[in-house]
Amino acid sequence: MADTRQQMKALVLETPGADFTLSDRPRPVPTDGEVLVRIVASGVNPLDTKIRAGVAAHARHPLPNVLGMDLAGVVDEVGPGVTNFRIGDEVYGMTGGVGGHQGSLAQYAAVDARLLAAKPSNLSMREAAALPLVFITAWEGLVDRAKVARGQKVLIQGGSGGVGHVAIQIAQSFGADVYATSSQSRMAIVERFGARGIDYASVSVDSYVQSFTGSEGFDLVYDNVGGSVLDDSFKAVKRFGHVVSALGWGTHSLAPLSFKSATYSGIFTLLPLLTGVGRDHYGDILREATRLAENGQLVPVLDPRSFSMDSVGAAYAAIEANDVQGKLVVDIA
Repeated sequence: MADTRQQMKALVLETPGADFTLSDRPRPVPTDGEVLVRIVASGVNPLDTKIRAGVAAHARHPLPNVLGMDLAGVVDEVGPGVTNFRIGDEVYGMTGGVGGHQGSLAQYAAVDARLLAAKPSNLSMREAAALPLVFITAWEGLVDRAKVARGQKVLIQGGSGGVGHVAIQIAQSFGADVYATSSQSRMAIVERFGARGIDYASVSVDSYVQSFTGSEGFDLVYDNVGGSVLDDSFKAVKRFGHVVSALGWGTHSLAPLSFKSATYSGIFTLLPLLTGVGRDHYGDILREATRLAENGQLVPVLDPRSFSMDSVGAAYAAIEANDVQGKLVVDIA
């Protein structure tokens, strides 16, 4: 008989688009540079639903496997060579769910310690699990690429979404003057964090650029929507300004950007998980998230519904139906 102490429950996706199967799997053993995390909460992102559907070629994850990129939990075992975490530490991070690395829809995961940071002491496990992917994506664009600075006029396209509402808070923490587009129904999220809300359905790009910048344009535009909104971002940026996009694929004319001698950066948050390069920096970024959260400058917006390992399919369905008000989190423990 198998030793049940060495087993765990995990949600396994056998084939693209299939239902998750709750299975018994061997509990992972941490190797060099890894820690074993007892997972308490798993964040769910729109990208997770695309991976499940098999339509995210850029986020390759061989099946059968466990999905889920974001986790929060407790260090249960420390592997060789790890000196910055101890058993019992509360941690969070974007640690798997792509590239063949086991995801967070399981009771345990052995993860690269470089991808983790200490959980903010003033956030719950659920709140912490909602942050890693969206915070890293926002920070990479605003800070690493565009060097957001005090006094700049910053436009966040899609400000009420997962990345968007975090990007607003990061830009605010640097002293920027922040504006954000949103639907009218979700404008309260944008304004809650101090951004000037713009109803994209009723106000044209030319109109809001005129109203808020005197037609000069924004110093920095962060696009979370892609498609025509990225084209709008090229129109909204000022001379020598910077446009950043987390959804930059598609066909776009660069002429509006070039005529202003403006620059563009694309963000691909999964690279360290897929290539192994740059993982230390993701731990550094999450330590900045912890600092901001503990200073009261970062608060994730969570959908109030509760999901468990038995109802994770409903969480995925809600995201696919765009029926969410904040980040969705699955309770694992």
